[in-house]
Order: sequence, then structure tokens, then C-alpha cells
Amino acid sequence: MKIGVYPGSFDPITLGHLDIIERSLKIVDKLVVGVLENSSKTPMFTLEQRTALIRKACEDLGDRVEVVPFSGLLVNFLKEQKACVNIRGLRAVTDFEYELQMAQANRSLYPPMETIFLTTRAEYAYISSTVAKDVLRFGGDVSHFIPNNTIEMIYSFRRQ
Repeated sequence: MKIGVYPGSFDPITLGHLDIIERSLKIVDKLVVGVLENSSKTPMFTLEQRTALIRKACEDLGDRVEVVPFSGLLVNFLKEQKACVNIRGLRAVTDFEYELQMAQANRSLYPPMETIFLTTRAEYAYISSTVAKDVLRFGGDVSHFIPNNTIEMIYSFRRQ
């Protein structure tokens, strides 16, 4: 079984993230969405909330998608998950330089790992978690940015 990991902070999950998740299932037998707990960032949503949002967004994708929180080195997480494929989404050429550098560093730490870059669909290229959070902060409509089945959860988390 070919297992892939799609890591990120997903604060919150966007339509672009969901697109990468769906397309990754054409490449791997099982996809683990790794929800990063990054101590250097202050997320809008807790790790538990982000994990719940991703599970809700992926509920129609079946048991080939698993959502697992993690912290620490990505390569250690891949080893724990028995994964050999790291999936990364690219929105623009500006993402590539950083992602390439990270892929090379990770490969040096875990040679069996392959990184696959998937470019976002054009209709999602402008969407980022940062944009979604800014719209949320100012009371805007995020339905153009996040999966429809997570909108109610997002607003309930924001009211808490």
C-alpha cells in the first residue's frame, strides 16, 4: 500500500487544500493529512478544531483519508505513518523555492521519501488560509474560500 502524507497547519482548511487532498487520492492508496502543531505560530483555530474541520471537509472521501495531528519533524511523522510520499501543494512560483528547499532537506534526512508537488487549480490560486482568516476576522463571507460543509463549524468555533 502506498501511503502519502499531506502536512500543513490548515488554519483553516481551504478549498485549495481540499482540492489537493482529492487529487492526491489518485496517486496514493491512503492519504494521511498531518495537522501540524507549530509552537512558533499562533493559530486562529486550536489543533483540535483544525483536525475536526479537516475531518468534516473530508467526510465524503471515505476511509482512504486519515487526519492525524503531529508536531516535530515531518520525516519522523512520515516514518510513524509508514509513508514514503510527501504531498505538497503549490499556488504560485513563489511557493516553489521554499518547498524545493524543504523537500531537499527532508530527503537528506529520510532518503526513501519522495516529495510530489501538485499545483493548485487556477480557481483556487488566490486562496490561502491567511486570506480566509482575514475575511473571518472582519466578519466577511468565507464561503468562497472554505469547504461548504465546514462553514457552520468555523463560525461556531469563532463564537466560542
